[in-house]
Amino acid sequence: MKAKVPPLAHGYLTALRRHLKTAPSSTIKVARSLGVRALSLGMETLDLAKIHEEALAALIVPGAGKATDTLIRRAGAFFAEAITPIEETHRGAREANVQLKGIVETLTLRTRELAASNEELKQEIGRRKAVEDSLRTSETTSSQLLEKSRRMQEELQHLSRRLLSVQEEERKRISRELHDVIAQTLTGINVRLATLKAQSTSSGKEMHRKIAVTQRLVEKSVDIVHRFARDLRPAVLDDLGLIPALRSYVKVYMEQTGLTVVIDAFAGVEQLEGASRTVLYRVMQEALANVAQHAHARRAVIRIRKLRAKVQMEITDNGRGFVVDTAAIAEHSKRLGLLGMRERVEMVGGTFCVESTPGKETTIRVEIPRGNVSAKKTPVKKSGHASLKCP
Repeated sequence: MKAKVPPLAHGYLTALRRHLKTAPSSTIKVARSLGVRALSLGMETLDLAKIHEEALAALIVPGAGKATDTLIRRAGAFFAEAITPIEETHRGAREANVQLKGIVETLTLRTRELAASNEELKQEIGRRKAVEDSLRTSETTSSQLLEKSRRMQEELQHLSRRLLSVQEEERKRISRELHDVIAQTLTGINVRLATLKAQSTSSGKEMHRKIAVTQRLVEKSVDIVHRFARDLRPAVLDDLGLIPALRSYVKVYMEQTGLTVVIDAFAGVEQLEGASRTVLYRVMQEALANVAQHAHARRAVIRIRKLRAKVQMEITDNGRGFVVDTAAIAEHSKRLGLLGMRERVEMVGGTFCVESTPGKETTIRVEIPRGNVSAKKTPVKKSGHASLKCP
């Protein structure tokens, strides 16, 4: 614990300084998180009080009059919030002890009653055996239902994976249709309008203006169709490869969000089969979308490197982080993208995990076998609540 106290003391000093300078409502939650961290380190209230006293001595200069009193009161509110998790734990322990004492007394009384009624219980042996047989039958039925539920879960997971594959193929088909048919048709219309515009005489100024307006609308429609096709399925991913597709997406992403994204990838990733490269692209796309919406980050780094028999992709952002709790994530739709990413990766025989802590950077790690992997051979996990945390 001693090795972990200095970082906590430094964090406490930093948080208290920010609390005294800004509105308390914006920093009071930080105090409680510090208390939770102190509790996890095995610290008591007096340990945190000592850290608070040292921080207060470093921040407040004596003799400043009413201003000092105000700062001390605000610092006291910060300290009170910080020790709340520790105090709540102690209060819960005391309440548990009281409840335990009552339970022991009740059990003692119950034991005496059971001893007095021992003779009567002998007469109930037959009935108890019948109940035991009934329980055995119920246990067998429960096991059968559990097995049936497990099979249904596996089937549901298989259908989910199949749905993702079909969805990707449908996106690819629609993207090609938009790009090869609709976009070309609009381009042809635009060319014909340009020809009419060039052939119009000076007496047809109104016609010339209308054609120009129509031409601008067609050009805008072409841009929209191209953007729509790119969002559905980037043609560059199929035509040029994963790395050019990543760079193309990141370029537009940085222009739209203002975030800085760095890509560091080895060229051998292009040797992966098409499904695996698509999975890496979709994971990157979803991960950067989460960074823009939730992380409050300024910078993200995408690293793709070669391992012994795998390709590893890591996406790290310097945002505020979050608690990686699979059950809690499943209850909040804004994090469902993580579960979808894991499902995609498992479809090609890969592994997916997340490293994140509130207040620190977040890393999404994907590892995919370098050989060809069939989605049909991918083992189905027995539980839909497998942890997202990296081992």
